[in-house]
Amino acid sequence: MDGGSGGGEDGKQQPHLVLAHKLFLLSQPDLDDLAKVGLRDDVLAAVKSDDMAALYESLGASGVLETDAALLAEMRCRIEEETRKFDEKIADAEENLGESEVREAHLAKSLYFIRVGEKEKALEQLKVTEGKTVAVGQKMDLVFYALQIGLFHMDFDLISKSIDKAKILFEAGGDWERKNRLKVYEGLYCMATRDFKKATSLFLDSISTFTTYELFPYDTFIFYTVLTSVVTLDRVSLKQKVVDAPEILAVIGKVPHLSEFLNSLYNCQYKSFFVAFSGLTEQIKLDRYLQPHFRYFMREVRTVVYSQFLESYKSVTMEAMAVSFGVTVDFIDQELSRFIAAGKLHCKIDKVAGVLETNRPDSRNAFYQSTIKQGDFLLNRIQKLSRVIDL
Repeated sequence: MDGGSGGGEDGKQQPHLVLAHKLFLLSQPDLDDLAKVGLRDDVLAAVKSDDMAALYESLGASGVLETDAALLAEMRCRIEEETRKFDEKIADAEENLGESEVREAHLAKSLYFIRVGEKEKALEQLKVTEGKTVAVGQKMDLVFYALQIGLFHMDFDLISKSIDKAKILFEAGGDWERKNRLKVYEGLYCMATRDFKKATSLFLDSISTFTTYELFPYDTFIFYTVLTSVVTLDRVSLKQKVVDAPEILAVIGKVPHLSEFLNSLYNCQYKSFFVAFSGLTEQIKLDRYLQPHFRYFMREVRTVVYSQFLESYKSVTMEAMAVSFGVTVDFIDQELSRFIAAGKLHCKIDKVAGVLETNRPDSRNAFYQSTIKQGDFLLNRIQKLSRVIDL
């Protein structure tokens, strides 16, 4: 992670996040052994290149890599030597140069600790650098470094605190480019912590201003935006903000199955939707931010598509639904039974007649009843209060 935090202007993902993804893939049992051999070689090359001694030791302890004691000693020796050089530069800057040069020397040391994977030392040095920093924009860049450390380690506490810190800094000023970048970081954090609704809002706000290539390429960003939108937006909003969005239309074809997934859902082509959905499952399962929520996401997508189908009917035969989805009647029966029992679908199954009968809640009537109840509660409280005052 030795580049600047300036938005990945070169369009490249930060090397340490590429490494984090490869380490995640190595932990997945679904990945074949041949692919893992190549990944191990890539990981070892990255660790050697950046002298990531702490990571190398931990990967050796967990059996991901074979530890070479001599190599580990060499790495540690180089880190000690480089740290000593940075300390000398800082001392020289403090004695002979101005405040700006002192700050730059401290920043260089921070970036070095980040590059070699020394998390605690990097965070401590970033705090020291912040103390030497006056400009809000430069302080924001330090927060982005902390966010990238948090994403590498999937340290959600660090990420959350850094986002809050960034928002406080923005109250004191800050440019729009950094504000827009922060939205993507926060959206990724929300997605990784299963707040898909907030993630969708932040991603959609960033579609036309995306510059955070240090996190992931633009087509990956569109992949996340479409997936989170499908499970959180109503049909009208999905059409306006996603299906017809020119920025999404320009890129969606680059992600396998994504265009078919989105458009077949909106156009009610359920058989095509299921084919595209099954094609996307592998990508979701092998994504380090989405994989922990794989089962939840699969349920939510199926809830959306089944609800959309049933919305058009007062009653429909299970056979007709099975034909529409390209599956068997038994599959539909088992699927819907689980979703109905969980309160996800508002319908009931007439097993004898082989018919589904919808019983959608009347939202307007429910709101009316709720208002009446609240009104009665308020009147009772007022009457009790008046009796107390009279006494």
